Parts: sequence; C-alpha cells; structure tokens
Amino acid sequence: MGTQTRAAYKQNAFQTASPGELTLMLYNGCLKFIRLSASAMDKKDYETKNLNITKAQKIIRELMVTLRVENETTQQMLQLYDFAHDALVRANINNDANALDEADAIITEFRETWKEAIKIDRQQRYALGINNHE
Repeated sequence: MGTQTRAAYKQNAFQTASPGELTLMLYNGCLKFIRLSASAMDKKDYETKNLNITKAQKIIRELMVTLRVENETTQQMLQLYDFAHDALVRANINNDANALDEADAIITEFRETWKEAIKIDRQQRYALGINNHE
C-alpha cells in the first residue's frame, strides 16, 4: 500500500469511526508509542525514546481531559491515567524500562476492557437493529 493510499485510509478510518472506536484508536496509538519508546530505550536512542514517550503522554492527557468524571469508577480511571502518565515521566527522565512496563500494563488493560465494551455494545445494537454510528 502506497503512502498516499495509507494516509487516505487512515483519514477515512478516523472520519467514520464511532466515539468508542476513536477511543480504541487512542489506546492502540498510546501502546504503539510506549512500545516504540521501549525499543528505542533498549537501543540507547534517547531522542526517539523521548519523542515516542511524549506522544504517548499527549494521548493519555487527551484521554484524561475527555473523561467525564461522574462517579467512583471514572474517578478511579482518572487516577490510573494519572499514574500511567507519571510512569511515562519517570521512564523518560530515568530511562526506566520498568516504568514503561507499568504504563503499558495499565493502558493495555484499558484497551482490552474497551474492546470488550465495544463488542457488547455492537451485539446489543445489532440485536436491536440500531446502526453502530448513530
């Protein structure tokens, strides 16, 4: 797939995604950047490590500011996002691979839970005959 085709595909995916799918894309992007930073850290490529950790931090901040803190569950989510963000700061400052692992584990758990929620929502919508993008 050519670069322009790939870019057009990605743009279309963003434009047609449901809010739930967009959140899943954020989780996937965050994990991608955490893992790229871990690889760069292993190679002692600190500039690339910093770049990718910074991208992951921006995604986590976006997840934090868009979270509607309405109950104890969402308050706990906010605290976990904050912990993951702090782990990335520690990883970046101290070249701490364990801190990257901590952030990765938290975001992975969020992603897996979110994937399951999307699956359940789709099943319910399908059963009710509702379009997924309404």
